[in-house]
Amino acid sequence: MNYSEFLHQKQVSDVCSGFDADNLNPNLFDFQLPVVKWALKKGRAAIFADTGLGKTLMQLSWADAVPGFVLIAAPLCIAQQTVDEGSKFGIAVKYCRHQHEIDDTQIVITNYEMLEHFDARLFTGVVLDESSILKAEDGKTRSMIIEKFRNTPYRLSCTATPSPNDFMELGSQSEFLGVMKYSEMLSMFFTHDGKDTSKWRLKGHGKTKFWEWLSTWAAVIRKPSDLGFDDDGYTLPPLRLMECEMPWDKPMANTMRERLQVRRDSIKERCEYMAALANSIREPWVIWCNLNDESSLLSSLIPDAVEVHGSLLMSEKERRIHSFTRAKSRVIISKAKICGFGLNWQHCRNVGYFPDDSFEKYYQAVRRCYRFGQTQEVLVWMVYTTPEGSIKVNLERKQAQADEMTDRMIGHMREFTQREVLGTSAERTDYVPSTSITLPDWI
Repeated sequence: MNYSEFLHQKQVSDVCSGFDADNLNPNLFDFQLPVVKWALKKGRAAIFADTGLGKTLMQLSWADAVPGFVLIAAPLCIAQQTVDEGSKFGIAVKYCRHQHEIDDTQIVITNYEMLEHFDARLFTGVVLDESSILKAEDGKTRSMIIEKFRNTPYRLSCTATPSPNDFMELGSQSEFLGVMKYSEMLSMFFTHDGKDTSKWRLKGHGKTKFWEWLSTWAAVIRKPSDLGFDDDGYTLPPLRLMECEMPWDKPMANTMRERLQVRRDSIKERCEYMAALANSIREPWVIWCNLNDESSLLSSLIPDAVEVHGSLLMSEKERRIHSFTRAKSRVIISKAKICGFGLNWQHCRNVGYFPDDSFEKYYQAVRRCYRFGQTQEVLVWMVYTTPEGSIKVNLERKQAQADEMTDRMIGHMREFTQREVLGTSAERTDYVPSTSITLPDWI
């Protein structure tokens, strides 16, 4: 083996394990169609498309084309929403909580909590809806999902644009799809920052190679123009932050423990303030809480609200969420970890929010309403006390940082994604030397 052959063996291979698909669902938009065809050709792929770009139709079209039975795993209440979407687009989907409920319907959907009741060997394809559930690198759910579907021939991972600096999430997605283990990904493209092994940064060569590798198995789309299509109809209305700072005669809360204590001490006042807003503005509202006491008090102060909390039976959670989704209830009160993923609530423009230090939670909560398909200006009513002012500053800093890093990620991947999905090629200008090199006499 010569050195060139040795280097060639070190290159990351890109093997397609799928098939060419035609006659896909006619409801697919022009920018969605090539993404689905690309994902089917790959066989195991990820669609990282921002909220409202039609991931449900894309994953259903993918599942409809895969031969055999396909299982879709989704967060709570997304299952019924997906069944409804499938019916609208002529794709039959059956919601099952247990394997014995399966009939001859090709596409089966269940909640992540119910996955243990299904034998993966029955399915030739699997879809993870809101696949950011894989984010916890050592989580029990992550390990169970990766191991359970390790031998499933066709795999699709769908979520909104992942956090560009959360490399563990990307590594977990890669491992689920059978592309590369996240530990191998880290060793190939990243290095530690000093002695802190939890902080990783791209190696010098990785600043380009990593994004190019990512584009071989993931389509990252923030808007149709990322694939060269028109953004008409995909321009969001304004998002306005309505800061509601309540005076509170306490010193500034600088630590997370201090901020939590202030939130506990001010539950009554903050809930009364939020309830007054929701009762005076007679429009649909989503109110996000952090504490159980906040949720229960708000539900007692807002007569036409439904509360979705963790101790409810799953069937009752679904009933209450559907009640709001179908505009039968005016206000819904819950936590982001319960209802913060995947739900489409574009009929609502008022978002009540008690802030904490989690930017991801804030982003997902707001995006239930502020997503493509929203036609009104979205108002985020952020209610907090004076000592919690640093939380707002922290969220604004994280928002600016996330926007900057997402711009950089999309900038890196736009050309790679177009080349993979659309088959375009990068413009190249071959170097043609026109000046002779003269060696110095001493050589």
